[in-house]
Amino acid sequence: QVQLVESGGGLVQAGGSLRLSCAASGSTFSFNSMGWYRQAPGKQREAVARISSDGAPTYYADSVKGRFIISRNNAKNTVYLQMNSLKDEDTAVYFCNYPFNLRPWGQGTQVTVSS
Repeated sequence: QVQLVESGGGLVQAGGSLRLSCAASGSTFSFNSMGWYRQAPGKQREAVARISSDGAPTYYADSVKGRFIISRNNAKNTVYLQMNSLKDEDTAVYFCNYPFNLRPWGQGTQVTVSS
C-alpha cells in the first residue's frame, strides 16, 4: 500500500519561508501527478498546488500564487513545496497525495505562522 510521509513543517514568523517534503512509497510515483493540500482548523481540506509527472506545475491556489513553488524529484519519490512570504492564513496541516487517484492520507505536517 502506498504510504505518504510529509515533513518539514514548523513554526515560522510571518514573512518567513519553509520547505515541505513528501516521500511516497511504491513504484508508480514518477508516472503520476502529485498535489499538496492543506487543512486549517475548522475548515475543509483544500488543494494548494499540483505538479505533473514530468515536473511541470499545473495548479496553484490563488491564495498562494507567486509565493509557493511545487517541485519534485522522481529519483527520490519526493515532492516538495517551497513556501515563501508566509502569512498567518497559511497556518494549517499540509498533506500530499495523488490528485487523480487519492490514496490514504498521511499524517501531514503542521505549519504555524505567527505574526
